[in-house]
Amino acid sequence: MAGFSTRIRVRITCGLAALAAAGAGGVPAAWAQTEQPEASISDAVTQEIVVTARRRAESLQDTPVAITALSAEMLAARQIQQTQDLERVTPSLQFKPAGQLSGNSASAVVFIRGVGQVDPTAAVDPGVGIYLDEVYLGRAVGGAIDFGDIDGVEVLRGPQGTLFGRNTIGGAILVRTKQPELGVWGGRARARVGEYNLREGFAALNIPLASTLAARVSGGYRKRDGYVIRAVDGLDLGNEDGYSFNGALKWQPSSDFDLYLRGDYSKRKEHGAPFVFAGINEQAPVAAIASVGAGCPGATIPYAPLTAGDPRFGAPNVPMIADPRCANDLQAKGPFVNGGTAPVLSNSEVWGFGATANIRLSQVAAVKLISAYRNTSSRGIRDGDNTPLTLITTDVGAESGQFSQEVQLQLDWGKVSAILGGYYFNEVTDERATVFLAYPPSPPVIRSILAGGPGSRDLQVSRLKTDSLAGFGEISVKPAAGLELTGGLRYTTDRKTFLGTVFNLFPSSQPDPNPLPTKAVPEGGPLFLYHRPFAKSFSALTGSASVQYRWNNAISTYASYARSFKSGGFNTRYNAAPAGNVPVPFDEEDVTSYEVGIKTNIGRLRFNLAAFQADYDNIQLIFRQGVVPLLFNAGKARIRGVEAEANLRTAFGLNIDGGVSVLDDKIRSITPVPGATATVTPNDDLPLTPSLQANLALGYDIALGNGMTLTPRVDGSYTSKITFITGSIPLIEENGYFVGNGSVTLKFNDRYEVSAGVNNLLDSRYLIQGNASLATLGYAERMYARPRNWYLQLSGRF
Repeated sequence: MAGFSTRIRVRITCGLAALAAAGAGGVPAAWAQTEQPEASISDAVTQEIVVTARRRAESLQDTPVAITALSAEMLAARQIQQTQDLERVTPSLQFKPAGQLSGNSASAVVFIRGVGQVDPTAAVDPGVGIYLDEVYLGRAVGGAIDFGDIDGVEVLRGPQGTLFGRNTIGGAILVRTKQPELGVWGGRARARVGEYNLREGFAALNIPLASTLAARVSGGYRKRDGYVIRAVDGLDLGNEDGYSFNGALKWQPSSDFDLYLRGDYSKRKEHGAPFVFAGINEQAPVAAIASVGAGCPGATIPYAPLTAGDPRFGAPNVPMIADPRCANDLQAKGPFVNGGTAPVLSNSEVWGFGATANIRLSQVAAVKLISAYRNTSSRGIRDGDNTPLTLITTDVGAESGQFSQEVQLQLDWGKVSAILGGYYFNEVTDERATVFLAYPPSPPVIRSILAGGPGSRDLQVSRLKTDSLAGFGEISVKPAAGLELTGGLRYTTDRKTFLGTVFNLFPSSQPDPNPLPTKAVPEGGPLFLYHRPFAKSFSALTGSASVQYRWNNAISTYASYARSFKSGGFNTRYNAAPAGNVPVPFDEEDVTSYEVGIKTNIGRLRFNLAAFQADYDNIQLIFRQGVVPLLFNAGKARIRGVEAEANLRTAFGLNIDGGVSVLDDKIRSITPVPGATATVTPNDDLPLTPSLQANLALGYDIALGNGMTLTPRVDGSYTSKITFITGSIPLIEENGYFVGNGSVTLKFNDRYEVSAGVNNLLDSRYLIQGNASLATLGYAERMYARPRNWYLQLSGRF
């Protein structure tokens, strides 16, 4: 079954000797290993890197895909503890916690090569597919995964639509956990303490139950104080408080059959994402109204007579005085102090179970079955203006259940190999969003606010259902020595169904029904009600092709083409009823990518280089109708880039890791949307698409004798200017930053370790998230990374 195995344990050794010569760096690559003691340096350089990017085990150097591969050992060495840390060591990857609109620290925003999605709602599919043990994770919440009992990670850059689940137009992140090992008693554990009252523990145990059956269990927790303090009550935002459990069984009665069962559970209950005030547009209607309603001295709003739905404001008079009742930039309290007063929280609970069966039918054919169910529930409350004023507060909660079934027929005749498969995905998400606004749509409410009223609250309850069915196939042919031709096709049809209700609750002090009563209608009645479900189907035939030629044992080259699509859906956020009470749909978007690359392995040096161009069409961009962000297919873009990965492991113990990506994005056109205001122009950058990312790591193994090794290590990464949302808003843009980490590890006989380190060694101040609605609501907010902090860790295995 080796040819069809999907469980490849890898060990990474990396370097950067090619940086000076090529002007580019690399990221770590994975080295195959067994449970035997680690190979010596001289042995390690001859071992082959094995990946599963094409759903079969093969050499990284023979795979016509740009891949970053990381083993558990390298993840630990470079302090990569969660999926969001991967951006520090992976070209063209941006992985941000806390979605801009969700307020939930477990909600991931992921971009690869400028393709992803900033909207965290259930109505929008992710642009980058995250897979846990080959199971697609359909929601943004749950994408921030702790690397506990991890076996390895692969990051695939560019469209992967012909073989991987759904919605991989930007790329795929493959996370593999450790499977049970037959006939082996063993385990490992670690404990960590550090600054901000950090307490972290993890343990895993492998249990042989019979000669053909084994189990593996693991669990961990992390607690850490937040680093942003609310001035009003001392609440620490950005804290960590979560735990997880995993269990797995593996049954292998013969070499022709094995069954792998696993389940996982994780829970986080935290205070909220660490956003802080960035700025206020005092001329915005909502900011002006809030100042008047709150009693800011001297604040007035000259306005013409109001008619329904047509408020017209003159220039507001908001004094620039340090009074908490005034909506102005004097509300700023610095990068680590929050001025908000609304309740905030960030909760999530994720669990799932799955089964994978491998069945060998003959010497050339095997079947793989992957079945899984996952459930995700979350709630995030965010004080969007981060001031004592009530400009906007969002409360978003959701519960999602997904079932997926994949069937693969894997064929291998030596010079010809193929995969044929089918995929089914069903997801039902109940979402509930409450938005507190100082600026509701109707003039009578505006007049009430001007008289000192509390504002309004919109309550939106929706159910979104996705049924996806796909058939795929890929064939590889080796017509001559060193030459491989590959082609693949995939047909996907997604059917999206939406049913929703929106209520306008006024005044905002009225209790918020949670959960929403099934029959009782809150005071104020529904703004609009969808009496029937609305459905829309999205289908596409996508394909890929590549040609690869291995010139010799050291050099291979490839050229590839890939096209993938991400389905559309329905907008679920409204502040006023759409025409005919019909929800506004948005269509699918697609990416067509062309790539060339070279992969080399010369002695102790490994260097891989890729160049690509992607045409990004029908981009789902955020426009605004009044205060409400809605998605429309309103853009076309072109993205070009060069990425390099290199590693060197010297004979005298020096290890050099590095990586670089250079991206050039150009928005070619913006399609006007009647009745909506664009938030982006052709002169803007795509969000989370920095023109330069680079990383460099140096480690040196010093043999001390008696089985002890001392390894000092430094890691650094640089990221150029980042735009976090569509459109250019300097208040919430990061102009570029460098962050460094340092550590020292003492190993005893490759079984026990003591390590200490400092993260953000230079105490850099840089943004990791930003959001704004300056034109209407008037607010801008941003999130800084955690300041410098230290840790001490003990770990061991037996």
